[in-house]
Amino acid sequence: MTATPTHAHVTLTDADYARAEQMLAPYRARLVPTVTPEWLGDGERFRYVSGTRHVLADPRKGERRDLFDHEGLAAALSVASGHAVDAEDLPITAVDVDGGDDDEPAVRFSAFGERWRWAEGECSRIEETPPGPMEIPSPDGRRTAFGRDGNVWVRDRDGTEDALTDDAEPGLTYGAANAPMSIRPLLRSLGLPPVFHATWSPDSSKLLVHRLDERGLPDQVLVESSPPGGGRPVAHHLPFPVPGDEAHPTMTWHVFDVPAGTRVDAQAEPAPMVHGTAIAYSWWTGGTVHHLQQTRDARTLRLRSLDPATGATATLVSETGTTRADPTPQLGEPTMTHVLDTGEILWWSQRDGWGHLWLHPGDDQGERGDGNGNGDGDGDGDGDGLDAATRVTSGPWLVRSVLWVDQERRQVWFTAGGLCEDPYVRQICRIGLDGAGFTRLTDDDLDHDAVAPPGGGYVVDRASSSATPPRARVLDEDGRVLVELEAPGTDALRAAGWTPPERFRTTAADGRTPIFGLLWRPHGFDPQRRYPVVEHIYGGPQNFRAGPSFDPMHHGDPEALAALGFAVVAVDGRGTAGRSRAFHDHSYRDLGNAGALDDHVAAIRELGRRHPWLDTGRVGITGQSAGGFAAARGLLAHPGFYGVGVAVSGNHDDAFGLQMWAEQYHGDADLTGLSNPALAANLRGRLLLVHGELDEIVLPAQTLRLVDALITADRDVDALIVPGGDHAILHRRHHLYRWTWDYFVRHLHGVEPPTYRLAPLPLPA
Repeated sequence: MTATPTHAHVTLTDADYARAEQMLAPYRARLVPTVTPEWLGDGERFRYVSGTRHVLADPRKGERRDLFDHEGLAAALSVASGHAVDAEDLPITAVDVDGGDDDEPAVRFSAFGERWRWAEGECSRIEETPPGPMEIPSPDGRRTAFGRDGNVWVRDRDGTEDALTDDAEPGLTYGAANAPMSIRPLLRSLGLPPVFHATWSPDSSKLLVHRLDERGLPDQVLVESSPPGGGRPVAHHLPFPVPGDEAHPTMTWHVFDVPAGTRVDAQAEPAPMVHGTAIAYSWWTGGTVHHLQQTRDARTLRLRSLDPATGATATLVSETGTTRADPTPQLGEPTMTHVLDTGEILWWSQRDGWGHLWLHPGDDQGERGDGNGNGDGDGDGDGDGLDAATRVTSGPWLVRSVLWVDQERRQVWFTAGGLCEDPYVRQICRIGLDGAGFTRLTDDDLDHDAVAPPGGGYVVDRASSSATPPRARVLDEDGRVLVELEAPGTDALRAAGWTPPERFRTTAADGRTPIFGLLWRPHGFDPQRRYPVVEHIYGGPQNFRAGPSFDPMHHGDPEALAALGFAVVAVDGRGTAGRSRAFHDHSYRDLGNAGALDDHVAAIRELGRRHPWLDTGRVGITGQSAGGFAAARGLLAHPGFYGVGVAVSGNHDDAFGLQMWAEQYHGDADLTGLSNPALAANLRGRLLLVHGELDEIVLPAQTLRLVDALITADRDVDALIVPGGDHAILHRRHHLYRWTWDYFVRHLHGVEPPTYRLAPLPLPA
């Protein structure tokens, strides 16, 4: 007879908090490194960093070796610089490969405030200014583009600088991100310049830059209460139109011929720029510029061309949907659109209910010359622009990414989701552009996070699962292994108390739809005990939260909570990305349901029936940004289920939030359903609200509006406004973690937390 699990008294110590701290992403990454390739040339070879070693991979030769002689460089740099240098911890940054032979390439790097070159066993100082943050080197390395005071500048390798523009003014700047997406407080705090975006032509002669117009937009004011230098509070103004405002940011495209010193303006009306994807989806195809352009409501997506010699523009393909016309499964992923040498266009579309590839015949079918992006791209006026296109892929699954297109062989390599029982698992595949010859190059249960070099020819495959770290290998065009790169283990993580999460499948609240998630068991798990549950949520519709890879979104945070004796759950409910269009569209016009919170409740209840050690009478919830909205929404919309919540940087009233968020993901539905303050009287549990005072993405007023409504309803609430905090509260994130942990320890475990203090987290490189 099986004993019934019991609720046991918990005592947490400094040691428990210290173990939780080591689970956080920056420390976890040191224990399980991943491979991020940096292509050399067109990608015949690539380099990457593994721990403290710089590695060179040559797929043609089937080789993986050190990029350079680490011991030799350390010894030579020690002598040349006068500083002791350890070969296992080289103090070098901004590393560039600079010629040399295949066996021992020369490298340039920065160390001790100077620039150096290592070649043929010697280390010497060199005079050059390497590209800095927000600076964009040309493909040939001779020039660097950057922004200064809103204008476009170019610097030669010898340090000579030239301005390409001089007409920037407040609200009218080149290369910039629209104010809410510009992360200016964070960049200022790091001593970095503003965001600057530009794209060089392949021959390094021309530069594509957009011009952002935010003049006359309604503004908001953020007050910096405690400036770093002291003194009075500082007011920061930023353009911030809200959903429904007629005014919105716009952009235009411009091409600069750098050697000639000339400029060509696109012959097109200004386009909406309500998110960074408006500029990110631009590229050169030979000597022509192509870019994707969405309407403000995202219901129409167009592929546009720009002639850099004349400024003439054309719409090549246009697609209009009843909800959204997206270029990728998740917001911001690399474009899958390819313009072939034949003029044909490879296009990703969900027109049949799944994300598939189509081949459009190209220029001869496209509408041209109206200069403002109108028309559907196939000239027949039907509004979808894809009637002339032929299928490349099909079936109840979706293409997740395009790896490369072999134009001579007329084949495309890609990753696909939905071919396995778990629809989020990616497999590497190949198919002909005529739709024939579909081939799976991988056929397992691992998630294949794959990338390919610009010239194609091979794949860097990083295959993992929730329990298996990414095994990195180079695969050829048929899926055969060319080079084994890295196969990290989990011994170091397990020594710190980590156990892999359980990947689970359950059923949504509709009783029919399968949904998936992750369950982390508490450290020191004992099935005879009962554990409180904390859901770690991100309810945004533009991506999914609980992926099947080793490092899913927000990895580290759930592991830390598990180290403190909580069972932690993450769920992807209906209305999130990465599956069918119908699954995604569940949240359209219902954004207030926060990724189908009713699905999350159903999932946790079902897990409780499967696992008696889960105490579903003690459930907490936490999240940030859209997850902050969802965490508060959980307590307000499901007050009998969620009892404790920590909501960070939450967009609690989207009628006063980002234009793109409500307009593109909620559509033309009433915005009153997106208000947490409207539900304030429902609060029965304990709620901690946290916000950075300089959050430009989600204004701190969003949290204060909820505080105001809770006070009006005479409900108790805890709140923390972080001085100087940006949207991520990056500099004081360690303090945020401790507050979150302490809150759940007090109100779910019912004990006082230890006095342990976390160290400030290492900043991203």
